[in-house]
Amino acid sequence: MLPKLPVLDSWISTGAPTSFVEAVLSLGKARCSAYVCFANVHMVVEAQHDASFRRVLEHAAIVAPDGSPVAAAVGWFNRGKRQARVAGMDLMPQLLAAAAERGQSVYFYGTTEPVLTAMVERARRELPTLRVVGTHSPPFRQLTPEEDAAEVAAINAADPDLLFVALGCPRQERWMAVHQGRIRACMLGVGQAFPVYAGLERRLPTWARQLWLEWAYRLWLEPRRLGKRYLVTNTQFVYMMVRRSLAMLAGRPVPRTPAFSYSVPAPESEHIVL
Repeated sequence: MLPKLPVLDSWISTGAPTSFVEAVLSLGKARCSAYVCFANVHMVVEAQHDASFRRVLEHAAIVAPDGSPVAAAVGWFNRGKRQARVAGMDLMPQLLAAAAERGQSVYFYGTTEPVLTAMVERARRELPTLRVVGTHSPPFRQLTPEEDAAEVAAINAADPDLLFVALGCPRQERWMAVHQGRIRACMLGVGQAFPVYAGLERRLPTWARQLWLEWAYRLWLEPRRLGKRYLVTNTQFVYMMVRRSLAMLAGRPVPRTPAFSYSVPAPESEHIVL
């Protein structure tokens, strides 16, 4: 898998965006029951406060630097290593195109039926060879054990290589961790990438994203839902960055090896469950 470097107490995967595409497709081809997280500031701060969520990130096969501040922090804490942002909104279309080219199948899980319908329509229009083997919009509540078992069975019966999950952070990350070993696919928590891919939500131009303004745009779109998250967690992230930087200047050691290392096992059968 891709090498990981520390950002505060989270371990972030590094490499060129194309290497992330290849790594995810490798997991899908091997039918590993693995999951991929896309770490933004909110996720890194959540991991600082919650040890159980930090373990969720540690056991992810890939933790992509979804947010520009997270990508920049990779270099800040690791001797100036340059790391490009690898956002779920950007990587998902690339993965779908690559999956269509290589004959890998996909399944969309989460969000609402109108969003899923719009996504499938776009995929069929732009990627006619892409095999979309299923979609499902679960209820916005905790599932019963029987409901969860039925959904897992339905996903495995559809037999996707890649399972894209949009349940919101941190719910989707915890969901993937709980279902590792139960779902025979590479799961990717891409959240807001669903409505963007569906064409129901616009993104800022590239130049604005390069100026780290995407969070402000989303805050403008959803002030009630995202106000506390962005204003509080962004402030906490800056505070934690300054505090950790001062500790490093004072000679405090930073861990250099992740607590958990993930590698793709050699396929011995059609499906692999870790």
